This record gives sequence, structure tokens and C-alpha cells, in this order.
Amino acid sequence: MTREDKLIKELEHGDMSALDELISLYYSDILRYCICHTADRQTAEDAVQETFLKTVRYLDRYIHKGKFRAFLYQVAANTCVDMWRKKHQEEQLPDTFECLEQGFKRAETEMDFMLLIKELPKEQREIIYLRFAHELTQKEIGQILNLPQRTVQSRLRAALKRMKKELGKGGILHEEI
Repeated sequence: MTREDKLIKELEHGDMSALDELISLYYSDILRYCICHTADRQTAEDAVQETFLKTVRYLDRYIHKGKFRAFLYQVAANTCVDMWRKKHQEEQLPDTFECLEQGFKRAETEMDFMLLIKELPKEQREIIYLRFAHELTQKEIGQILNLPQRTVQSRLRAALKRMKKELGKGGILHEEI
């Protein structure tokens, strides 16, 4: 039984301290995701708060099948889109996944990665970003984006092939499928 499973079970039995642990377990991942999908750090923090509020509000509807992490990412993705709409900005994800957090420095390899995925079509870009920046499985990505796992796999392969072509012969990326 994973830590997540244990906490969900405790929560189902009324132990509200398990909720605090669940939030602590995933807070930094969800914040990092929201930073890259909102205009600034403050908006990202608001999105994280809203994500966890929505999660708590609808927790009684959630049926645990070992997919709570994917559930959280899906709520976060929807929350970020809602926040974009509320601010009368584009109703889609930004064209670049540059993190806008002030003072945030990236390693050179991460910057190269971000520049490479910038050139991908949007549907491939989000899959690559979730797979490698957030280390989600193809199954989790499918749940988040509401896509069949085969579609995720196909788009992932196409994106990796395109990125490898960009890097030239002997590129540094390897398919991890």
C-alpha cells in the first residue's frame, strides 16, 4: 500500500490530518505545474489554493483507484484554464512553457528542453511537458488530458521523433516508451 493509498483510506475514515499530509505530499508538484501555466507566481499560488479547495469540496465524489495524483493534476489543469478565462486572456495554454517566476534559474539542459518543446504542436507539447517535467506516466497523462492511452503514446512518440530530428543525428533524447 502506497503512502497515498494509506492517506486516502485514513481520510475516508474521517482522519482530517491525512488531508494535510496529502496536500503536503503534492503541493510543490502542483505549484510547479501552475507556475508554468499561469502569468505569474501569485496567480500560480492562487491556482494551487483553488485546486486543493476544489479537491476537498468534491472529495466525496472521488473514488480512489490509485489515481489521486492524476486527479489532482486534472483539477489543476482545469483551474489554470479557468483562471486564464477569468482574466480575459487566451483560453488556451500559453505558447511557451517558460516559468515566469522571478529569480527562478534553470539549468542549461532544462532550458534547451523548453526551447525544443516550444516548437512542438500544442497537443504534443503538453504531453512532453507532463511526461518529462512532471514525470507522469502515459496512463496519468491520458487521465489528465482525457485522452486514450494509445493517443498519448502516439503523440509522445511523434514528439520525441520530432525533437530528436531537431537535435540532429545522435541526439541526446531517447524514447522511454
